[in-house]
Amino acid sequence: MELKGLKINFLGDSITEGCNASKPEYTYWRRFEKDGSIVRGYGIGGTRIAKQHTPSNEVWDRFFRSRVDEMDPDADVIVIFGGTNDYGHGDAPLGCMEDRTDETFYGALHLLYQSILSKYPKAEIVIMTPIHYSDEYALFNGLGVPVRGCLEDYVDIIMDVAAYYALPVLDLYRLSGIQPAEEMLRKRYAPDGLHPNDEGHERIYKLLKNFIKYNI
Repeated sequence: MELKGLKINFLGDSITEGCNASKPEYTYWRRFEKDGSIVRGYGIGGTRIAKQHTPSNEVWDRFFRSRVDEMDPDADVIVIFGGTNDYGHGDAPLGCMEDRTDETFYGALHLLYQSILSKYPKAEIVIMTPIHYSDEYALFNGLGVPVRGCLEDYVDIIMDVAAYYALPVLDLYRLSGIQPAEEMLRKRYAPDGLHPNDEGHERIYKLLKNFIKYNI
């Protein structure tokens, strides 16, 4: 797909918002401007895909589907990048594939994808899975059992629901090369253990650019 003139909407959380990038134009999605793309970012830090059961923060509780109506309607490509905060501090259960509710992670993904497909019937939709972060294995009880599943469970659910709608997935969790649990890679790509720095954003940009050019 030719990138010049392409209108791309990016729906996400703090990484899309630009946390830890030294300048706004260094975020992974703003880098598409140098390819001639018209880009719009809808990233809000702390936000989740599923609806929070116990309200925690007015901003964080703006789950992804609740913001779809605010997005520009004329996009050629929609990129959805989230899920880390659902695991990190969300309280919605995982649920099951049959769910169609914002109250579970499975169900919220179904409704999110349906909303995007309804609003953008002619657009290409790209799903990106969360990247690793240094504390992703911290949410375990004393017996080593995950409190709400592990981050990889959320990644797999994202991929399962995307597959149900035959949506293409760029699996950053397994393919990005960003693993902040390892000191060398943390210093290189995500010094705070979660949010990519300029080099990390550049890596995500290159992977996504190739994915859009050659896979959709």
